[in-house]
Amino acid sequence: MKVFVTGASGYIGGSIAAGLIREGHEVLGLVRSEERAAQVREHGIEPVLGSLEDTEVLTDAAQSADAVVNAADAAHRGAAETLLSALAGSNKPLVQTNGTSIIADLSLGKGGGKIYDEETPFEPLPGRVERVAINTLVLEGAANGVRSVVICPPLIYGKGGGVNPNSIQVPWLVALAKKRGCASHIGPGENVWSNVHIEDLVDLYLLLLRDAPAGSFYFAENGENSFREVCEAINAALGMEGPTQEISIEDASAEWGEAAANYTMGSNSRVRAVRARKELGWAPHRRSLLEDIKVTCR
Repeated sequence: MKVFVTGASGYIGGSIAAGLIREGHEVLGLVRSEERAAQVREHGIEPVLGSLEDTEVLTDAAQSADAVVNAADAAHRGAAETLLSALAGSNKPLVQTNGTSIIADLSLGKGGGKIYDEETPFEPLPGRVERVAINTLVLEGAANGVRSVVICPPLIYGKGGGVNPNSIQVPWLVALAKKRGCASHIGPGENVWSNVHIEDLVDLYLLLLRDAPAGSFYFAENGENSFREVCEAINAALGMEGPTQEISIEDASAEWGEAAANYTMGSNSRVRAVRARKELGWAPHRRSLLEDIKVTCR
């Protein structure tokens, strides 16, 4: 199978591409520069030079492939529209990547978040309304002959298989710990996020491409932890003595940006991947987040 992957030089897209190549598939990867093209080529990916704004490039690559994975920008409506249009009537799979921040709250580091599965209704916060609208747009593509699927992973950890091997949240916390001399979380750090190892997530993408029905929505997770637990694990791994520290939402916003501080680092986002396990037989089995921090955090 030939698969067109956007975000091919990124953490998620590059890891998906690596997983596809391991399984004997051919991968076309969207990249923005000749430098990135050379890098993904070294990983066995055939580069497609362009951006999410290049309608003709996206259309040609999608139509030349047997399947498409959009892993570049969950908030880019134009790219989703272009890919849906390109694949209309083909019955080819289109897997749209979003994230579980669509069900996040604004807890400022406090716990008690609600748990969601794929059937649980929710109202997104204002900053995530457009992402949910894009999800709906993609799922409605099933009515136009696209085997469209939406996947929303939570906090992802583990070494990636592509050009960029690094995830986001844990490296941010590690960098802040080194900067401050102690791991730090927003407020009390009681806020909980579900999480999933990158290789378990790649396994799920492969199952989605093969078996997911048109118009289907999936969460992905294999455990959950509070940010305080994550910070305690970072302190231990780095040999930092003493308790974790609290930072304000203002300081966190200055460090990571206002949206990331509120919707990711200071929120609750708790999901259960019921559908992936029940319908697709997904069986995540890699080491837990806290164990991964113990082994890899330096």
